[in-house]
Amino acid sequence: MSVEAAHNQDGTRSSSGRVQSLDRAVALLNAVSSSAPGGRPAAELAAECDLNRATAWRLLATMEHHGLVERDPLTNRYSIGFAISRMAATAGVDGLVRRAHDVLERLSRETGETANLAVAQHLGLTYVDEVAPPVVLSARWLGRQVPIHATSAGKAYLAWLPDEEVDSMLAGPLAEYTASTRTDRATLRAELAEIREQGYSVGVGELEPEVHGVAAAALDARERPFAIVSIWGPRDRVPESRFPELGTLASKAAADIAAAMP
Repeated sequence: MSVEAAHNQDGTRSSSGRVQSLDRAVALLNAVSSSAPGGRPAAELAAECDLNRATAWRLLATMEHHGLVERDPLTNRYSIGFAISRMAATAGVDGLVRRAHDVLERLSRETGETANLAVAQHLGLTYVDEVAPPVVLSARWLGRQVPIHATSAGKAYLAWLPDEEVDSMLAGPLAEYTASTRTDRATLRAELAEIREQGYSVGVGELEPEVHGVAAAALDARERPFAIVSIWGPRDRVPESRFPELGTLASKAAADIAAAMP
């Protein structure tokens, strides 16, 4: 028996040189991605991909372990996982920055403050673009990763994630950076519900005591956050009385960025 035939027989490699188990996993992933927002059960996915149920279940369980798919424990339906969104956000950073930069420039000009764009990377948020007014001296956050529970950007991101993803991202100890940092999960969850309702989040010295900010999420067609727009500055220039005005501007900027994406 040839090496190629042996590979075919055990299902690990096809005659074209592709790994068959990976082909099957990709087919399942594509089937999951085309599902309705509520997802689909393993049996339906297996039938669409012409796989037996045991094989489909093992592949789905492996992808679930790596965050590529999510399984609703009540309905056993599968949908696309957080890891896919994170990969997509990371892969699309250059294009996103190009499309969003003019919006950040407008936002900084309108507010007189620093405007940032952040994306999810490695279970945190990383700032990938920043525009600061030329007459304002401010710290540079470009390239900086920040704790997700202690910034307006992080809370804007969390507010639009499903509960199970929020639980996962807040599973570890929540560090207290200042006296204003929220480390109680129940309090933080109540704030996330408010953020979702009003459309923007606020940060009141939770990472650095003298820094205030607001942020809003740019959402994709599934209403998942793919980027976060934030406006921040020292608390004497960004008092809480400015939060509604700045929050409205951040929300508009986030919506404009979402509309500009293909």
